[in-house]
Parts: sequence; structure tokens; C-alpha cells
Amino acid sequence: MKTGFVNIFGKPNAGKSTLLNALLGEKLAIISPKVQTTRHRIKGFLNAKDQYQIVFSDTPGIIEPKYKLHERMMQSVKSALEDADVALLMVDVNDNWEENNQIFEALRLKVPCIVVLNKVDKSNKQKVEEAKAYFSNKPYCKKLVVISALQQGNLHELLDAILELLPEGFPFYNEEDLTDLPTKFFVGEIIREKIFELFGDEIPYHTAVMVNAFKEKTTLIKIQADIIVQRETQKGILIGEGGKMIKKIGTLAREDIEKFLDSKVFLELFIKVRPKWRDNDAQLREYGYF
Repeated sequence: MKTGFVNIFGKPNAGKSTLLNALLGEKLAIISPKVQTTRHRIKGFLNAKDQYQIVFSDTPGIIEPKYKLHERMMQSVKSALEDADVALLMVDVNDNWEENNQIFEALRLKVPCIVVLNKVDKSNKQKVEEAKAYFSNKPYCKKLVVISALQQGNLHELLDAILELLPEGFPFYNEEDLTDLPTKFFVGEIIREKIFELFGDEIPYHTAVMVNAFKEKTTLIKIQADIIVQRETQKGILIGEGGKMIKKIGTLAREDIEKFLDSKVFLELFIKVRPKWRDNDAQLREYGYF
């Protein structure tokens, strides 16, 4: 039986979260066209009884930290570097190849690496061939696979390449489990995803979500969560005129949470102002950024 940790690395917006969801056939990681949507390391388990257990990890996009939240995000990347059995080095084929190459070289991975050229559905054949030629000769490139994570194109070839490199062993997790993260975590991520969908470039990066209550009643699940912002002006934008925007966040989040939990949900949201929370160690721990 093949088992091991397969961790996904790359620049922001390379398609790491989309790939994780596509491989698992479940939406575990939130996605957005905006960069730095992923803040945590998210593990998902792909099981085939008596054949393999692949523990995939989606990691935050690799950036130069500007404040303590970014440092916590890069610590998630570091932990994924340390336990990887196979690394997926993900590249948006339309991005700057040399920048990606510099990042991959700096990782100094000592495990087999598969370069995954993504978003080929948004490129042309010549560019894809040039990218393949560029990356296939790099010392870190054990294998190279061309995919479209969004269109779920060529994922079987990628899975075959992973299984070829994985070691043999016993499962790390129960084969019935999909992840090791609590349900409350995913509820908070769904709420945060709606903020990324509904607001412009600044607001999503200044917000965090903390789920305070998750109570399973007979007919529904009652959830209360706080949306954390840094300034009163941001609170006003999230509330919107007459409470229009906070209602919209709540409605969209509730619909997705109900699908995720397969249950009726009552969702109550409050907005709290916590100045400079992204640089406050105690608050980062409180909001789940260890």
C-alpha cells in the first residue's frame, strides 16, 4: 500500500486550492481570484482501500512576510516542507517562470518533486511546450505534468505520477476521514470566502473570522461567528447601508454551509473592530493562526 504526504507549493493564485478540491472531489479549500486567499495549511485525504492513502496539503502562497499574519502563513509552508514525501511545485503557465524557479530553488526540497504546469486551458500550445522545456531541465524536477485544475484536465496522469513516487506504508488516518481539521474551521473559511467574493482588494485582507458557537439542535445547527476588522470604517463597509452587506454575507455563507453540513443552519454574524490584529500575537492565536 502506498502512503505519504504530498504537499502543494507555489506562488499565490497558482491554483493550489483548486487542485486540492479537484483531487479530493470535495470543496475543502476556499478559492478566489484574489491572491493570498489561503492562510492555513489544509490537509485532505484521498483513500483507495488497500491501495493508497495520499495526505494532500494545500499551503499558503509563498510571499515575503509584511506582518505577523504573513509570518504565521509562511510557518505553515515551512511545516509542509518538513514532512513532505512528495512535493507538487505548482506553476501558472502564464506567470513569470523565472520567479517561480527562484522560489522552487529556495525551497531546497530533498524529496521527489513534480512540477505541475497549471492553467494550460488559458494558454497556447507553443507556450506550454516552452514552459515544459524550461522546467523539465531543472534539478528539482523529477517529473512534469501539465494540467488544468479548474477543468480537471489530466488529473489522472498527475495521480499516477504521485503514486509512482510515494513510499509504501500504513495509513496515517482513518480511511473514512476526509481531513483532520474541525468542522468549525471550514465554517469560518466559508464565511471568509464570501467576504473575498463581495468586497474589493483591501477589505478581505483586513478580516478574520472566529466561530464562537456551533450548536446542533434537533432541526438545525445554530452558528454564531465574529468577523474581525481593523478599523471602524471597514466595519461600516461590511455592514453596508441598512445592513445590506452583512445580510448578503450571511445569506451566501449560510447557503454554502448548509450544503457542506447537509443540514439547515441558523447563522448569526457580528463585526468586531480589533486594531492591528494582524500584528498582534495574542489575537492571531485567538483567531487560529498559531
